[in-house]
Amino acid sequence: MSTTQSERLRGLLEPLVTSQGLDLEEIEVDSVGRKRVLRVVVDSDTGADLDQIADVSRVLSAKLDETDAMGEGEYTLEVGTPGAERPLTEHRHYVRATERLVKFQLTEGGELVARILKVDDEGVDTEVPGVKGRKATARRLAFDDIARARVQVEFSRKDNKKEEEA
Repeated sequence: MSTTQSERLRGLLEPLVTSQGLDLEEIEVDSVGRKRVLRVVVDSDTGADLDQIADVSRVLSAKLDETDAMGEGEYTLEVGTPGAERPLTEHRHYVRATERLVKFQLTEGGELVARILKVDDEGVDTEVPGVKGRKATARRLAFDDIARARVQVEFSRKDNKKEEEA
């Protein structure tokens, strides 16, 4: 997708997504055979449920039908949320990932897997899990120290609230 088309689509769709209480995270146009697919990724601090996705999809579809933003020819509109292992690229992504396990690629080289505890304007406070019976340790990461970050899926995480209540 050309930068001009991307900017046009973002300018057209972002106010509509925002009016639905969501953030526009990503726009992507792919060609699949003779058809094109417009993928729109939305999210919010509390996530987006299926009803919200359906509502925003109807609003975007109506707007796209009344404009020539996608040009001539058929296309399919797909609206969804970021995947489970989403990359963290914006400050709000880090805030939304609080309490989640994240794999950080560090600018100095190497990587770190840690749980985000707190996010502020300069960086994140994390907890690095202990290995082989060792206690977890705290570590502060400035945003300048983070080259890339991606949420990790946890299948066996113990629910701390349940443990505290027991």
